[in-house]
Amino acid sequence: MNDDIESLRRILATHRVIAVVGLSADWYRPSYFAAKYMQEHGYRVIPVNPKYQEILGERSYASLLDIPEPVGIVDVFRRTDDVLPIARQAVEIGAKVLWQQLGVLNHEADALAQAAGLESVMDRCVKIEHARLFGGLNWAGVNTRVVSARRPRWLAY
Repeated sequence: MNDDIESLRRILATHRVIAVVGLSADWYRPSYFAAKYMQEHGYRVIPVNPKYQEILGERSYASLLDIPEPVGIVDVFRRTDDVLPIARQAVEIGAKVLWQQLGVLNHEADALAQAAGLESVMDRCVKIEHARLFGGLNWAGVNTRVVSARRPRWLAY
């Protein structure tokens, strides 16, 4: 599994097309938030969800096999039990990375992907990792631009 800083940085710097399996059109879902963030940071996001025609201005596909262009990262927002068939499709389309989101850890899919030459990431969020490694944390509203060990005056008792 590729979860060290150098590997994550290289993966996110190299592969700019992300197929997001399980991407929701609902703005309050984590998949939508992560995909929107990645779009706004220059990535091409391809939705994979048969429920929708379009998400975030991009055509949505029923499966990875329907995507007519090369995909770098297959980002999986599905239950752990659903990942193995997705990993098989990722191998079939020639994707370079199988990325399982936070809370998703399918070791069989991980082994299949690696055996086929794909890089594999489990239990990580592309948005969080991108923000952490490329300075996007301020986009999420957590960078106050104040670094201090002093207690703010308004908290002083």
